[in-house]
Amino acid sequence: MKPLALIITAVTLIAGYTHTDISVAQPLLDKAALGQQLYFDTRLSANRSESCATCHAPSAGFADPRDNAAQGAVSLGDDGHSLGDRNTPTATYAMFSPDFQRTKGGIYKGGQFHDGRAKNLQQQAGGPPLNPIEMGMPSMAAVVERLKEIPLYRTNFTALYGADVFKQPEQAYSAMTDSIAAFERTELFAPFDSKYDRFLRGEYQLTPEEDLGRTLFFSQQFTNCNQCHQLKTSPRAKGETFTNYEYHNIGVPVNQQARTVNGVSPDFIDQGLFDNPAVSDPNQAGKFKVSTLRNVAVTGPYMHNGVFKDLRTVVLFYNKYNSRNPARQINPETGQPWAAPEIASTISLKELESGPALNDQRIDALVAFMKTLTDQRYEALLD
Repeated sequence: MKPLALIITAVTLIAGYTHTDISVAQPLLDKAALGQQLYFDTRLSANRSESCATCHAPSAGFADPRDNAAQGAVSLGDDGHSLGDRNTPTATYAMFSPDFQRTKGGIYKGGQFHDGRAKNLQQQAGGPPLNPIEMGMPSMAAVVERLKEIPLYRTNFTALYGADVFKQPEQAYSAMTDSIAAFERTELFAPFDSKYDRFLRGEYQLTPEEDLGRTLFFSQQFTNCNQCHQLKTSPRAKGETFTNYEYHNIGVPVNQQARTVNGVSPDFIDQGLFDNPAVSDPNQAGKFKVSTLRNVAVTGPYMHNGVFKDLRTVVLFYNKYNSRNPARQINPETGQPWAAPEIASTISLKELESGPALNDQRIDALVAFMKTLTDQRYEALLD
């Protein structure tokens, strides 16, 4: 990831980005600079009201900060009323997810979206513009016509992708998604400058609570967090993304509030990984990609459907699998017992039930540690 002369600074992004006046042709240095322009361009949505940055806002950990009738659990579309059924994940550190694959051991991993249906960042970038409940464009050709309206795009697409790039809509659309993916692979999306990273470099001293949380997180004796949320072999390895990019069913319940307002049938069952066209094994139903914990403290609501509002609730949800205390079987956000899982038959009980119950001190310590995974520019957003 090389720095780009024309990439705007993180400080500018946080403050609020106004893209370049593109009514005239201007040369851009490379694909990532073009991708930056496209990432913030609302012209790529049907009503010219949404861009990639609308749902992956630089000021909010590259997640969707907007409130709506589903209290931000899912995202509002360009048409002003459509709501999705899954929570928008952060785009930070997404570049490190491997291409979607099935390993020799039969384990699915990688890809983009919660079910891995996009093989890589480029495929992911091509999804939202054509999704009727997201950016709502009717076809690749319609998107390309929008691109051709802009002198800057005409000039730079041909310079970077060849004089014939606009001859076929599919070719121009692929160039667009390639450049957006190139932007998402820049250092802006993965600065590795959180308190945890600074701790590893000897630039920050963890508080006793944060250090306890770190010990618990990486210890298989006290928790099982790192079974799924550790990629590197060493707990002190630099560049840790805090996900192994595999898929698990952890028993997340339906987000009834979102379903009430988004028009999805109450009888609908989100099959997760099994909805991926590349997956035919029904034993994958209900599994979702293990999310990165980078910036997790500032990118709620949580789980694939945004069903939990608070990060501490997430830890309590995991803890319920190992606690016999009746009080731990109550969702603190509803005051009711934890709701039933949407799909119960494929829950990863081996991973979920492999640790002891945690007391409040240790629960709070884990939350404190996860807050140290917040990029420095977002630390002001922490509670």
